[in-house]
Amino acid sequence: MATSPYQQLEEEFRRLHAFHGALALLRWDAAVMMPRGSAEVRGDQIAALEMECHALLTTPKLSRLIERAEANVQGLEEWQIANLREMRRQRDYAIATPNTVISRLAKAIARSEMHWLEARRSGRFTDVAPHLAEVVSLMRDRAALLGQHLGLEPYDALIDEYTPGVKTAEIDTLFKAMGHRLPALVRDARELQATTSVLPFSGRFPASKQRALCVDVMKALGFPFEHGRLDESAHPFTEGLTGDIRITTQFDPQDPFRGLLAAMHETGHALYDLGLPAQWRKQPVGGNRGMALEESQSLILEKMVGHSRPFLAYLKPLLEKHYGVSGPEWEVDNLYRYLTRVNHGVLSADADELTYPAHIMMRYELEKELLSGELEVARLPEAWNAAAESRLGIAPSNDVEGCLQDMHWYVGQFGYFPAYALGGLIAAQLWERLRTDLEGLDEQIGRGDFSGLAGWLRTHVYEVGARMTVQDLVQDATDRPLSSAPMLRYLEAKYLEGIT
Repeated sequence: MATSPYQQLEEEFRRLHAFHGALALLRWDAAVMMPRGSAEVRGDQIAALEMECHALLTTPKLSRLIERAEANVQGLEEWQIANLREMRRQRDYAIATPNTVISRLAKAIARSEMHWLEARRSGRFTDVAPHLAEVVSLMRDRAALLGQHLGLEPYDALIDEYTPGVKTAEIDTLFKAMGHRLPALVRDARELQATTSVLPFSGRFPASKQRALCVDVMKALGFPFEHGRLDESAHPFTEGLTGDIRITTQFDPQDPFRGLLAAMHETGHALYDLGLPAQWRKQPVGGNRGMALEESQSLILEKMVGHSRPFLAYLKPLLEKHYGVSGPEWEVDNLYRYLTRVNHGVLSADADELTYPAHIMMRYELEKELLSGELEVARLPEAWNAAAESRLGIAPSNDVEGCLQDMHWYVGQFGYFPAYALGGLIAAQLWERLRTDLEGLDEQIGRGDFSGLAGWLRTHVYEVGARMTVQDLVQDATDRPLSSAPMLRYLEAKYLEGIT
């Protein structure tokens, strides 16, 4: 029996899914286990598989199948129609950029990343400036090509690649509301916290003990170790596909919480990826709905659960078990004050959830100026320092604390930064609604029962896959359009009223 164009497309995208799975494992291995001397070999392997993926998406055969399937959608179900839409989306992004631009950009990014590492060692932005300028120039070209092909403004096309369906105008509205309230909120929280003290933690916390703690907590959260792993790397990340998820964290023997909270953050990513609709696992519609929604799932576990009093009541006996600790510094109130302390610093990696949005909004504005040409790359340190003074109330003392602190731009990740702050807004809105829907949630968390939380997220987020836009998902789950108001209510309650 002849297969339909749509059925042939599903088979092609099952092949693509397998390639992506192989790429994920190669990238995970490179960061976790690969010998340093194997980097060149691994680079060739990854490049070959990426070219296969690109070739599959850009073949004329695939375009013909998509057009034929779209011409006969009457017999398709809702999920299949959504899948066909996502197939076209992936095809459109692949064919929008010529191979010559892809090749030039890949080489420019490789040079830029290498010189960024050197510039961080030397402390001189000038060591990487010409290489970043080349990346920015090529990203402008790519954004223009994408925008023309997709019918979007150039910067919107880059944002859409990471967070589908979200445009600059919507981000500007959301960030404007946040930016208006945040400075006073940070000031009031710092003044309030100045009246209280935090007892310090003493001793060392070996990685082996921290890992055992992470495993206990991850199991309670629902991470299935039969389908995933926890390892250590220089920078925590999540890699893999539904059914095989690898996450990493980073342990600091002097910090009892860094490794755990990073593991909880990555577990949020992992549970989302593992919970995607099983029947569509190997199809585009069964994938995640972009980085903003991914980030929202991480922040719910790391910040909204992990920094809450109920969770710390559950965690306290585990800290005693694994670390052998006791005393007033390990009581829930002191743990809570420690984890919710507002850090007035220049590094986004060390920022708390109250000041972090300001870091992201600052980068978002600078990114737009770089891509538009309004800001020359050579002037980035000066512009960064001025923006930090304005947004954060504190200027970096050097370029490593300033425009060299993040890798994103140097590896061509333009359009990515907004997803971090949008993820926080989505997380707060989902958190507000699920707390209304789940009676007794605090009591459940306090005894280490996360089944209610996981069930709500599975129904309203995980199992939706890529069937609808982020905006529609939030509207459907909360009965309200995406807004900054829930995040502001959450932050005010937590940092000014101390009730979470």
